[in-house]
Amino acid sequence: MTIIRTHTLAAFLISISMASAAQSPPAASPSDQARIRTYIASGWDTLSRSMSECKSVVDIKVHTRPVLYLPSGLPAPPAVAAMQKECQVDVRHLPRAIHHLGEVRPSDIPVPGLLYLPNRYVVPGGRFNEMYGWDSYFILLGLEHDGRQDLARGIVENFFFEIENYGAILNANRTYYFTRSQPPFLSSMIREVYEHPAAGTQPDKKWLAQAYDYAQRDYALWISAPHQAGDTGLARYHDLAEGPVPEMADDSSYYPDVIRWLLAHPSEHPEYLVASTPHPTDAETSALTNTSCDITASHVCANAIVDGHRLSADFYRGDRAMRESGFDTSFRFGPFSGSAADYAPVCLNSLLYKYERDMAHFASLLGRKNEASTWTHRAEARHAAIDKYLWDADAGLYDDYNFVTETRSTYHFLTTFYPLWAGLATPAQASALRSHLNLFEQAGGLQTSDVNSGVQWDAPFGWAPITWLTASGLDRSGFHTDATRVAQEFTTTVVENFLRDGTIREKYNVVSGSDNVKVAAGYKSNVVGFGWTNAVYLELEDLLIKPSAPQ
Repeated sequence: MTIIRTHTLAAFLISISMASAAQSPPAASPSDQARIRTYIASGWDTLSRSMSECKSVVDIKVHTRPVLYLPSGLPAPPAVAAMQKECQVDVRHLPRAIHHLGEVRPSDIPVPGLLYLPNRYVVPGGRFNEMYGWDSYFILLGLEHDGRQDLARGIVENFFFEIENYGAILNANRTYYFTRSQPPFLSSMIREVYEHPAAGTQPDKKWLAQAYDYAQRDYALWISAPHQAGDTGLARYHDLAEGPVPEMADDSSYYPDVIRWLLAHPSEHPEYLVASTPHPTDAETSALTNTSCDITASHVCANAIVDGHRLSADFYRGDRAMRESGFDTSFRFGPFSGSAADYAPVCLNSLLYKYERDMAHFASLLGRKNEASTWTHRAEARHAAIDKYLWDADAGLYDDYNFVTETRSTYHFLTTFYPLWAGLATPAQASALRSHLNLFEQAGGLQTSDVNSGVQWDAPFGWAPITWLTASGLDRSGFHTDATRVAQEFTTTVVENFLRDGTIREKYNVVSGSDNVKVAAGYKSNVVGFGWTNAVYLELEDLLIKPSAPQ
């Protein structure tokens, strides 16, 4: 893959103006901190949803009447029956029992809808009005911080319900997410809930045993054949469906924008495009089902044509895999991450290493010594594979590995710091990583990459979740000064923008220090809420007052 380091998509569709980096900003005043903490504390209720509220079923991503789906055979709980009457919601049952991911496809459900969950949960905000897989881990940190242990535990138990009734932890609880999951944070969520029980209570071993069994089922997804990265022993992101994702129905320009960019850059992955007539014959339509997507089944697919070109089926597979990663969209795995399914990523495999270590810990607590040993061996095997395929000793960075071309990526992405948080980097590796902070550090925090592609998960944008994983990883590795500096930079950006408009957003331009972001393609808004930013702000503030460990 040819790496485009400056003004790729941005030069083509928009231009992003960036200010130069400055010194670390001063800390927020006590009164400013109090204001933002009040906003966050009230936000847990503002952003919470349940199956008894009309606002829970709202979905601006699709243009159909709200539908709430119950698992096959589950009688409608009283709260659902009441909501059905009050909110004029269509309540239906799924067509059959689901035991694993992909057993029911979105195409099996004519009208998309919300999937029932038994407990109250917290949504990110804005168009993201459902419970998300990886957002919930960071949200849970904030809930635990603010003493909302019952809400936090309920969210984790909702994931158990998803595994039991929907076959897996889903991207989010909507029917159009039935074919993919999200980054595996379940073991981390279980650990947070178990180790931080409500005041006056003790850790619940019976609950842990139940959680451990569900976590084993979740983990099995990530070592199954579809998620194997060739013969590397590592995992990849993968969606079991084909074609464009239906939740992009409210952004009719995204896939055409991708095509326009590829046409303007003909040397960049030309295999992402296939020729097509504007009004294909029946034979051409049938062929497109294999080479691109089914234009008769998806209006998103049908509308994704520009100047006689459509996107290839392989591009759509990569596009879907990218969405399971949570990093939608970046140029990390090719333009618009169209080759995401071909990579063993640093982020996913670091998470799975930590998952395996967590499971060994749980098994030990539960007195299952043989199982603990098995989990430890799995972690050791993954650690060896990560060092073999993902660690670049010459560059001093962890890089994603393309197992199809058998080459390591040279695309600088902030997930290179995940191994610090996961506890798998040696002191020498950690020190080498630390020396590359300058690739990402800007006046307002850590940018996600050093590539200004014009999409939201690249420069100059900074995001709370990977800022937290990086800062806490640095701190864990003994680099407290670096951790507090990047924490201060990001929290100041959040506070300064909050003082301007009274909101917290999903992302920030960390070069200009503004929440007025300009994204060329993909999700172009900067959603107000925002669940994981609220939570990470609290965690970073705590990091700033944490005493430095002896060196």
